[in-house]
Amino acid sequence: MKMAREFPLTFSTFLFFLAIIFFATTVRTPITGVGTIISYIRDDLGISNTLAGFLTTIPLLAFAIVSPFAPKIARRLGMEHTLFYSLVLLTIGIFIRSAGNISLLIIGTILIGVAISFGNVLFPSFFKAKHPSRVGLLTGIYTVSMNISAAASLAFSQPVAELSGWQGALGCTVILVIVTMVAWIPILRSEKVSQNQSGNGQKAVKVWKSPLAWAIAMAMGTQSLLFYCSTAWIPEILVSQGLRSDQAGWMASVFQLSQMPMTFFIPLLAEKLSSQRPIVYFFTLCYLIGFGGLLFQWTGGTLIWMILLGLAAGASFGLVLMFFTLRTRTAYEASEISGFAQSFGYLIAAIGPVLFGFIQEATGSWALPNILFIAASLILFIFSFISSKNRYI
Repeated sequence: MKMAREFPLTFSTFLFFLAIIFFATTVRTPITGVGTIISYIRDDLGISNTLAGFLTTIPLLAFAIVSPFAPKIARRLGMEHTLFYSLVLLTIGIFIRSAGNISLLIIGTILIGVAISFGNVLFPSFFKAKHPSRVGLLTGIYTVSMNISAAASLAFSQPVAELSGWQGALGCTVILVIVTMVAWIPILRSEKVSQNQSGNGQKAVKVWKSPLAWAIAMAMGTQSLLFYCSTAWIPEILVSQGLRSDQAGWMASVFQLSQMPMTFFIPLLAEKLSSQRPIVYFFTLCYLIGFGGLLFQWTGGTLIWMILLGLAAGASFGLVLMFFTLRTRTAYEASEISGFAQSFGYLIAAIGPVLFGFIQEATGSWALPNILFIAASLILFIFSFISSKNRYI
């Protein structure tokens, strides 16, 4: 009954959920597909592993730079219109990136990173402002949709690249963006989200002075580093251990698909728990077992390692997103902590893909990068544990 009162079964409600689902498909597919076809790009353009890794780092740098400004731009233009304009920019970036040379590849990737930054930062506060009592449900739907599309991108990028080249594989993601723009039109016509600091004139907190905000930012950073390094390099690691490229692509897809149950249920669970530390114990254990299997090259258990890493990634991502709303009192504060944590967090994450590629080239082995995966998992545990105590910034 509560669900019915909060989301009456109307055509407008259906369009709202449809817009959220489609928007979620645009914030990972333009990036995740790069991992499985990075060898096509590298061989065609004659670039090194380090530069290839930089292609997945560029969006993270854009996230770090743009994230603090997203709440301020949204308050000026309106959150709904800001998100729509980000889709326009994303479309332009995808077309430019797919043009076929190094310069345009980099420029397009920058624009894609800038565009995606707005969705990353604004959706937690958008949910808190629109439906404050159902943030967990909306976050779960959003993250599940995100991971379904990311898994599809990982699975089909390599076959599409075989048929139409890496340009076609990267360019086809624009279809989702155009569909999302159409689905977002009813949101533009609906009641607008208030961009006041709070409903009661409360002044904004200075998040950079809050130890809890820094802990959330560190959790965001290490979680993002683990995800983007895994997405960029796990297919290459699996190929180095004897899998064919198509098999590695499917295993990476299993990694993405395994996140879905966690990305849906963890936000719902986190919203109900007074302390989220049991969730932290769970995903840390999954990370350690999964990365341990890769480190020791137990290829017979590759499917298990991918499932465990997917469960860990989904649980950690879902929990970190919920920190933005669970540790704040208002939608305004949620947008501020989201912008701050994602800016600092993605700055940490940005070093990952390039660092891992550089270390592999320097050592000729994936052993040390796999050890770094385990170290990052332990760092994530520490700061997630701190952030899980029930308090506000």
